[in-house]
Amino acid sequence: MEWSQAEVEATVADYLHMLFMELSGQSYNKSAHRKQLLGRLNDRSEGAIERKHQNISAILLENGWPYINGYKPLGNYQGMLRKIVETRLRNDRLLDEAAIQATVSPATTPLLQDYAKTLVNPPERHWVAREATAVYRLPQQRDYLEREARNISLGHAGEVFVVNFEHLRLRAHGQPKLADKVEHVSRSRGDGLGFDVLSFDTDGCERFIEVKTTAFGKETPFFISQNEVSFAKENAAQFHLYRLFDFRRSPRLFDLPGVVDQHCNMSPTNYICRFA
Repeated sequence: MEWSQAEVEATVADYLHMLFMELSGQSYNKSAHRKQLLGRLNDRSEGAIERKHQNISAILLENGWPYINGYKPLGNYQGMLRKIVETRLRNDRLLDEAAIQATVSPATTPLLQDYAKTLVNPPERHWVAREATAVYRLPQQRDYLEREARNISLGHAGEVFVVNFEHLRLRAHGQPKLADKVEHVSRSRGDGLGFDVLSFDTDGCERFIEVKTTAFGKETPFFISQNEVSFAKENAAQFHLYRLFDFRRSPRLFDLPGVVDQHCNMSPTNYICRFA
């Protein structure tokens, strides 16, 4: 049965309420929210509500917003759902302020004790990024994901986390001498090299690691420069992109080795316009 406008509006309002709480650092219970929402819907199951929440996550990502951690983005949604979500995003000042604060807040490097539990599989390719035509839809929109990508404090904290991760990884594989040679090159040598951390494989070969950090969910798109893309192609056998996510609460990472576009759909986001 098709969802009515009243049902969709109630579900969107519930989702954005939870998102506001998450961005503001407040605790909430997803299950309790679903149960309360059931009373406002036409005989829907909790599974149907969860799928609708996943649809909302997809729309948020396509518009440059963070999404609720745990509601993995899911496409193939109603056109009415997109319209209602985007209208709410344009007019919710408090949610806008919470999203801004969440993207610009400083970060510090959390303690890392077990590197093996930190490493996870990457997301499915079709949710690493979207086509350029699906992005930046709202005329009054702030691009919160791009703002977060410019958060110097968060980026540095993520790089230090990876340096510590590589120390533990190499020591766990019986390579303490290699562990001691791990270098935070974006600090020791400067930016622009095409990678942030110099590490090693267990056989001693160099590993060039570019670090991308987000406080948001696993499927959050990331930004990469042309210099980094080119460096990855030129050094595909040694290049690794480490994507850190959920960094402020429970940091985890996945590894994208080699050429970047073999793992994700890459879309241009801006251009330089010259007159000569």
